[in-house]
Amino acid sequence: MYDPIKDGMDKAVRFVRYMVEKPPEHLSAWVHCYWELRTEVTLAQDFHLRAIPDACVNILFNQVDTDIAGVTALRTTYEMLNLGTSFHYVGIQLLPGVWQGDPEEIADQFVGTPYGGSLPLVAVGRQLAGRDFAGMRDVLSDLLQRFIDAGLVVSNAVTARILAGLDDIRTVADMAAVAGLSSRQLQRTLKQTTGFAPHDLLKVLRMQQSFKQHYLHLYADQSHYIHSFRKATGCTPAQYIDRFDV
Repeated sequence: MYDPIKDGMDKAVRFVRYMVEKPPEHLSAWVHCYWELRTEVTLAQDFHLRAIPDACVNILFNQVDTDIAGVTALRTTYEMLNLGTSFHYVGIQLLPGVWQGDPEEIADQFVGTPYGGSLPLVAVGRQLAGRDFAGMRDVLSDLLQRFIDAGLVVSNAVTARILAGLDDIRTVADMAAVAGLSSRQLQRTLKQTTGFAPHDLLKVLRMQQSFKQHYLHLYADQSHYIHSFRKATGCTPAQYIDRFDV
């Protein structure tokens, strides 16, 4: 199963906690994880999170101000997020291709304003408030089931086959073969269901896989690997491993 790395958290920063819960088995085809990111004390300096592209959509809840919530995703490059000195976020990380809600709602940057869309995110954020992370699981699962019933979260056979066959994918042609589609069909289907062109999705997935296997299994040479990795993350591979908790 696809297992993207967490976003870049500087190893030198203390008193910031990141926790992950796997979803119930009956939701695992749609959800990678539930997550929580929070400060344990007020920090001396602003905390900067290096958000890394992973082709996932996140449903995000701000537990300091429950009016703030949103649907977020990155394209092919990183985003530096200044979260300040005190924060508490909770989220649902959906697997690539399963979110089929309004694409206009998806933000690709820091969510810092009250939610004004039609989803029940503010009400759910208030339900979550005051619970410990383990106690949030049922609320998040109930929301996911509502989204599934409403057709906002759906099974995506094409991306499921791509994620299951990542070890066999080196090119867009490989991706089309694994998906069982022609190149033109793959282009149309991915653009419609994920917003990605096949080449861009391949870049993101290949970068994520590079944390788990040797780069020469994924890239033509070291120069290509370093260039692609730096463009996606803002660091060379060595710099990223040295600075961030992976």
